[in-house]
Amino acid sequence: MRAVALVGIDGSGKTTQAQLLADTLTEAGHDATYHRNAGGRRWLGRAAHRLGRPDAQRLLGRDGMLLVESVLRWLAIAAALLTSWATGRTAIMDRYAVCQYASLRAHGGRRWERLVRAAYRIFPQPQVTFLMAVDPAEAYRRIERRGTDQESLTYLAAADHAYRTLPEYPTFVVIDAARPAHEVAREIRGHLAGWLAAEDSPSGTDPLWCGVRAASTAPVVPVQARP
Repeated sequence: MRAVALVGIDGSGKTTQAQLLADTLTEAGHDATYHRNAGGRRWLGRAAHRLGRPDAQRLLGRDGMLLVESVLRWLAIAAALLTSWATGRTAIMDRYAVCQYASLRAHGGRRWERLVRAAYRIFPQPQVTFLMAVDPAEAYRRIERRGTDQESLTYLAAADHAYRTLPEYPTFVVIDAARPAHEVAREIRGHLAGWLAAEDSPSGTDPLWCGVRAASTAPVVPVQARP
């Protein structure tokens, strides 16, 4: 079972890049499936509006919202991994467990993090995790342009800080996601080039681990958020 995760704050482009990566790998003969491991916040927000509440947090309370989000994301990740195991296809994960840890920290629910980590511990680490790094102000502009959801700049800055302070952060491959989508996609493919080359060779080496080694040694430049 193989997985590649794309993580980062809302508006960083992880959904676009995850879909592109799944399509590109499949077209190249490396079967992959896109999985959107959402926590249900957008759906719950629409439900809250129908019930006359401004957002899901006002409907369920902060702790209630974080609990529901944690459960829904856990179920989504579990389903994605089971599908990958059953089909033999590489799972391209749009969000993963670390996204929930960052959400807890950004929403002031850090006291629940130990419990949530215990529940998520059964999930294997992806062979590579790409952190889509973008300035929170730019992410905010992107969210406003697409007009399908809303996030405050304050929350986006808190989420950006949360990702960068996670204990998993040193294992991420940091991608400058402020550039045009085709440039970002090219860099991601470059990090996985070792994997693709190994898959096409008869050496018998585990191809995805080759890709991880190539990714981990490639130079990356973290994007620093403006204060």
